Amino acid sequence: MQKKILIFCGSPRRGGNSDMLAAQFAKGAEEAGHRVETVYLRDLTMGFCRGCLACLPDRKACVQRDDVNPLLPRVLEADMLVFCTPVYYYSITGQMKTLLDRLNPLYGHLRGKEVAYIVTAMDDDTAQLDRAMDALQGFVDCFDDMQVVARIYGGGATDKGEVASLPVYNEAYLTAKSI
Repeated sequence: MQKKILIFCGSPRRGGNSDMLAAQFAKGAEEAGHRVETVYLRDLTMGFCRGCLACLPDRKACVQRDDVNPLLPRVLEADMLVFCTPVYYYSITGQMKTLLDRLNPLYGHLRGKEVAYIVTAMDDDTAQLDRAMDALQGFVDCFDDMQVVARIYGGGATDKGEVASLPVYNEAYLTAKSI
């Protein structure tokens, strides 16, 4: 069955290790027959969630007029969401956290979505990378019936492009190809 996969890249660094793993994931998914769209958060204008809750209940939109509202229908249409982020101080980037907060209008509407995490870091200790994974999991835990189907650890990649020499580079491709 063909799936629609929406990848969110949360790195502010263009062409870095996170982007490279996301591209490998996209390549594998496309070769498996899925439709893939990649969104680079660094290219969006996103305000922070104001906590006003005007998006609830069932507005499916935010009162802020920026690049997030046009994303919301694409999130709803996707069968799978992929969150890709480098680790900043043992957590996700600010761009990724802002996106997760701004997806609040979709609360209650993401049932049945599959989710994958791709996390890159200088540190190759998976226990440290798990702290960033936990931040992503916190988002998923707020929604009913979302299933995490992949966790890809891109540890040990410091310099731009270094991830291409690590086993995780092929792992991202093969994981997506098997979905």
